Amino acid sequence: MSLPPGFLDELRTRVSVSDVVGRKVMWDQRKSVPGKGDMWAPCPFHHEKTASFHVDDRKGFYYCFGCQAKGDALKFIQETENVGFMEAVEILATEAGMEMPKRDPKAQEKQDHRSLLAEVMEQAVQFFRLQLKTNAATEARAYLAKRGLTTDALDRWEIGFAPDGWQHLWDHLRGKNVPEDLIMGAGLAKPSNKGKKPYDTFRNRIMFPIRDARGRAIAFGGRAMDPNDNAKYLNSPETDLFDKGRSLYNHGPARAASGRGAPLIVAEGYMDVIALAEAGFPSSVAPLGTAVTENQLLMMWRMSDEPIIALDGDKAGIRAAMRVIDLALPLLEAGKSLRFAVMPEGKDPDDLLRAEGPAAVQAVLDKAQPMVRLLWQREIEGKVYDSPERKAALDKALREKIKLIRDPSIRKHYGDDIKEMRWQLFRGNRDSGGGSFKKRGGFRDGGRAPWRAGGPPPVPLQSTKSSLLASAGDDASFVKMREEVILSTVIVTPTVIAEFEMQLERMECSDPEMAVMRDMVLRFGIDAPDRLREEIEYSLGPYALENLFGLRHVAISPCLRNPGDMETASLTLSGEFAKLDARRGLEAELAEAEEDLSGLADEAVTWRLSQAAEARNKAVRSQNEDKAQFDIADNGARLNREERDSFSALMDGIDFSRKRR
Repeated sequence: MSLPPGFLDELRTRVSVSDVVGRKVMWDQRKSVPGKGDMWAPCPFHHEKTASFHVDDRKGFYYCFGCQAKGDALKFIQETENVGFMEAVEILATEAGMEMPKRDPKAQEKQDHRSLLAEVMEQAVQFFRLQLKTNAATEARAYLAKRGLTTDALDRWEIGFAPDGWQHLWDHLRGKNVPEDLIMGAGLAKPSNKGKKPYDTFRNRIMFPIRDARGRAIAFGGRAMDPNDNAKYLNSPETDLFDKGRSLYNHGPARAASGRGAPLIVAEGYMDVIALAEAGFPSSVAPLGTAVTENQLLMMWRMSDEPIIALDGDKAGIRAAMRVIDLALPLLEAGKSLRFAVMPEGKDPDDLLRAEGPAAVQAVLDKAQPMVRLLWQREIEGKVYDSPERKAALDKALREKIKLIRDPSIRKHYGDDIKEMRWQLFRGNRDSGGGSFKKRGGFRDGGRAPWRAGGPPPVPLQSTKSSLLASAGDDASFVKMREEVILSTVIVTPTVIAEFEMQLERMECSDPEMAVMRDMVLRFGIDAPDRLREEIEYSLGPYALENLFGLRHVAISPCLRNPGDMETASLTLSGEFAKLDARRGLEAELAEAEEDLSGLADEAVTWRLSQAAEARNKAVRSQNEDKAQFDIADNGARLNREERDSFSALMDGIDFSRKRR
């Protein structure tokens, strides 16, 4: 329908924005200046305590400095009443005393038809309410009383009863001269396929009227009293009045309560909503017999930035939540999300309220989880990730889900949170060296950093910077030197970490501080390299890296002189890991040889020991190449001396006494 020129301008002139908005908000008397049409209030579109919602009557607009909602009087009615533009114009025109222009004949006919259907529905509401008071509804009243509904509650929710029989409502409405096509059009009766009169849609059911946001009765939900009925709950069919994918049970009252600051709770059924509202949770709604639709989700977000999905504590409830997550991911916006409150196993909100009271429900709501955690839980539930292939499958599944998020900022934050949870699953509980990372509590999201336990940060001592070369023959010192070179290399060139991730994960790090550094490297080095140094310093103190880089065998590394050089870093790491592998192989060979000895050493065992000694000599020679850069003059003498003593050291370390069999 088109409006004549100037109609909207005249309408906006007659009605001030503050008059329209004032029906939904409480003005802040301290900030508002009514004489100038300068009004302030808490925003009706998002929960807040401060008055950041501004209405300027002179300009004819409102604006929220919190959520950036803005518009004129018509836009405000559209948003708060959940109506279309023309309906908003009609509402405002009625208030202003302006006659609406003549509609297009077809559009007018459709609107008139909808109005007639709404009148028929109201008659049906009254009929069902009266039937609940009859003897035929004795069992229904007993059931409702058992569910904890008082007489006042039954009246508030206009609950009724459809008697058992084929034409009770039909005959009642026809007796009031309601045309047959309107009864059928309202979804209250169905045509007979046997050539008889149409029959009632609802029979032997407790009836719950469904009203739209403006309070018009548009449909019914009926609960069967016969336990053998194929459909426990039955909704009205879709009509010109009722689109179940665009409707919510208790929409109007919940929207009003949400505007007053009550959290929006989304339950599964009528009884849950009624029980919640009666127990002090007035902003409760439910979808109408189907999974939540995109339109319903958008309607919820108009009422609340973070609706709480209250799930039944069973498998069906969890499946319903997962469907909501898949629907919501592409629709997420900054500040618009969902939280999920899972009821105790086997209970819905109504069960929990009757068993333990409102405090128990509030406790569950207080623990509502963000959507990202349920998304993660769905992917890992009941699975074991004991192979690279399974881990890769998890990564792929999560990447596909995150791709559905259109907002790049939200997509990034989801990725960050999932990486954090992935860390905890795969590495966070691993005990290495001086204890697991989680036990140390050294990250920002954990406990206090170890060096911050109290007192000033430790002052670096000269002894901490001294070289380990003096104890080069010591196995533990050899391994520690290699680990320090490796860690310093990946810290100054984090782009190389991905290539050596598996070797880093296997690196044992007997020194607790090195273990934490390794965990930091694995956690942040690939995905957040710019944070790596900051996190290490936060956890281990401001001098941790200075001490590491100051070690003589680390300082001479070409990687420190050329940070970011991938080729140099890769070659260095390959060499260092090879030295560690050689040392592990040597230790394994010695252990096996000692196990095989059962008397004096024979020729074969002696040969094996000589091979082990040669492997050790190679490792020592490689180690002494580092030392040579400091003391070239003494290098040859040290090498000769250490090679000469290697075999003797190995032999001294073996117990040649005969083993008992």
